[in-house]
Amino acid sequence: MAQSQNQRRSELAAFLRSRRARITPADVGMPPGLRRRTPGLRREEVAQLAGVGVTWYTWLEQGRPINASVQVLDAVARVLQFDTTEREHLYRLAGIPFVREPVSDVEVVGEEVLGILGTLDPLPAAVFNARYDVQAANDTYRTLWPMTSLVERPQRNVLYKMFTVPECCSTMVNSPEELPWMVAQLRRSYGRHVGEPAWEAFIARLIAESPAFAQLWASGDVAAPGRRVKIFRHAEVGLINFTSMSLSIDGMPEQRIVVYTPVGEEDRVQVERLRAIENPLIGCARHGRRLSDVLAARTAQDPARPTVTA
Repeated sequence: MAQSQNQRRSELAAFLRSRRARITPADVGMPPGLRRRTPGLRREEVAQLAGVGVTWYTWLEQGRPINASVQVLDAVARVLQFDTTEREHLYRLAGIPFVREPVSDVEVVGEEVLGILGTLDPLPAAVFNARYDVQAANDTYRTLWPMTSLVERPQRNVLYKMFTVPECCSTMVNSPEELPWMVAQLRRSYGRHVGEPAWEAFIARLIAESPAFAQLWASGDVAAPGRRVKIFRHAEVGLINFTSMSLSIDGMPEQRIVVYTPVGEEDRVQVERLRAIENPLIGCARHGRRLSDVLAARTAQDPARPTVTA
């Protein structure tokens, strides 16, 4: 038994080293730096991005007999950009049962909540967790913001997208007013998760990749969810004004339904115009791509992947 555990730890150490070597600083939004002797990330960089101690991560790569929690392994897997197969292999080597991530909205929020989202259509509506991950959405929301259903589930975070996309491709016109409020709301939620690796890694990643977020985070402001006015811009139909309302969900304390109501009749017409476009442009007029091109590129990268992940 002891020999088997030692072999498994050695294999885990070698696996992590090989995966770390393939990730460049640019892959995680870090500057390349000078005189890098390692082909990929350094150990301390992985530890920082994952929100774990450098010594602990070093021991993990050295195959020492230490315990690793699910949360910590998930954070390391995210930094090293593991796919599902690699994540499962990591869990097996660490001696932890692998639990498959939910792949559908119904697995995350349940049939009842999905039914509510569908009933709200044509009002755009989505379920967010406390970190602004999009957990589920209805058809109109996906029409307005299609990338929420086209990227893998761990990447469906609207706050991260808003702080990292080029300004010209940002869909929110009044972001100078809204982003500080959203960060303040994130900090309020963070108070319940201080020290949790997934949260610490998320915050650290945003700070590293967005000076604007880092400045807002350093302010220490907190805020609660509530009614807001958001002005969105689409390259093909123009401006759409929404009033957003955040609604709590019984039995799901850290998740909420956010409903977007067009402010006026013209805004409602704009939504219908956008819904009528069969192959919309995603992004700005300069950098955007047609939805069909995005789907074709995804299929070319992974022919086995479904064309749309619900």
